[in-house]
Amino acid sequence: MCEFCTQHGDGKKWYLEARNYSDDLLSDIRRRKFITEFLSGSTIDLPRMLRDLERLDSAPGFIQWFVKWYQKRKFKKEHHGQVVPLEDVEQIVDMMGTIVRIPCICRRATCKEDKAYCFGLTLSPDSIGINAFVDESFWDGPDGAGLEEIDKEEAKKLLGDFEKESLCHTIWTFMSPFIGAICNCDRSDCLAMIGAVTHSVPILYKAEYVAILDWDKCNGCRACMHLCQFGAIGYSATNKKVIIDSRRCYGCGICRVTCKHEAISLADRQTHPVAARTWA
Repeated sequence: MCEFCTQHGDGKKWYLEARNYSDDLLSDIRRRKFITEFLSGSTIDLPRMLRDLERLDSAPGFIQWFVKWYQKRKFKKEHHGQVVPLEDVEQIVDMMGTIVRIPCICRRATCKEDKAYCFGLTLSPDSIGINAFVDESFWDGPDGAGLEEIDKEEAKKLLGDFEKESLCHTIWTFMSPFIGAICNCDRSDCLAMIGAVTHSVPILYKAEYVAILDWDKCNGCRACMHLCQFGAIGYSATNKKVIIDSRRCYGCGICRVTCKHEAISLADRQTHPVAARTWA
């Protein structure tokens, strides 16, 4: 299991144990201040972060090591993300009291557009949600939905639709382990995925799962290769089958969507002989 399950979940999936602590965390003034500053953009300059990631690749090795170590330590405490497959993210939705659809902060920085791909979460109806920390006008944009409250079934339908677009579901903390958002990410536009996958900065952690292939069911159509955001699926020209690199796989499960032969499934990461050692 991942370290967050050990620290916050008593050995269970930490994000499914949120009822044990989320209300208490929301009452923490320090965390409320962090959420307000994060959403207002005063704590993080996303365009600058993107430029810094590009420059980091050409920095000396010891500088790269130190920056990545520092960022990992910082984000673990404040704002880290983890990939979550659809079946688990639906369980998280079922736990929530209110769900607010909001435009994606990352895409605002990378694409200069407001796309409502993210959900702000509140555990119970009487808790303070993300919509209490920013003025509604902050989210309005040409393609944005503003602070649009949606019900659980609508949220689940949207998550399914996003999955068909090959968007990867992720959960995010606002001062760990308080879960404040569900995002739907891709490697082109999401700063966390760009940082983690392209630049090896451990901001986004792998899921509690890893994809495995049923060799006999695979017909080598390669449709799953086009959906993988992590470059974890290759193709054997000799065997006419795809292969899954468990070291690169983040366990999002998106590859399953397009497989008509049900050749791909998810297995528990901690039981996998290789993937159990790779969480970031």
